[in-house]
Amino acid sequence: MDYVIIVAGGKGLRMGGDIPKQFLPIGGKPILMRTLERFREYSPTLQIILVLPQAQQDYWKQLCQEYDFKVEYQMTDGGETRFHSVQHGLALIPDDAEGVVGVHDGVRPFPAIEVIRNCYETARQKKAVIPVISVVETLRHLSPLTSNLLPLISETVPRNEYRLVQTPQTFDIQLLKAANRQPYNDNFTDDASVVESYGHEITLVEGNRENIKITTPFDLKIAEALME
Repeated sequence: MDYVIIVAGGKGLRMGGDIPKQFLPIGGKPILMRTLERFREYSPTLQIILVLPQAQQDYWKQLCQEYDFKVEYQMTDGGETRFHSVQHGLALIPDDAEGVVGVHDGVRPFPAIEVIRNCYETARQKKAVIPVISVVETLRHLSPLTSNLLPLISETVPRNEYRLVQTPQTFDIQLLKAANRQPYNDNFTDDASVVESYGHEITLVEGNRENIKITTPFDLKIAEALME
């Protein structure tokens, strides 16, 4: 059986408002609902686990009633960091479970169905898979010795050697459970970094550029345009 852990812990600070960003509407419906619906569209049998800060759960339930939201899911409390939130989600998956588990950002409502499917199917063989897209802007690297000085000393780096990472990041269930038993490390910036620290190679697949992470008012405008 396959699972997805949808992590939604944003406070909306960069949005400049009081409503957490995952609850803001796009196309007349909260972002988080769009995200859950996309994974239900991918698979009617996928087990969805929503990780949400306890302080936000009553508001979320109120929204579900208001919008008559019918997607089935399990819910658990968010943790101190993303790493700990994923641990809470994994705790709802039986210890002897076999299959693939994805971890997805709650504020990424536009992963292509084909990308989700490719992530899950590739993970059945490769065990650890992340979607990525190419870098289109020029990149410059700041010198670590002078990056806190003005003017900054920097140099251009070859952008074809870099990729932007998206979600869902998909893993063999037992692999991700084992990797998440490691002690927390500040270098755990995503789930792939946790699994990589555990010693397993990460396989890259092509993502889709529309799969943006909505964190700023500008992102929200882009999301509205994508909905249209």
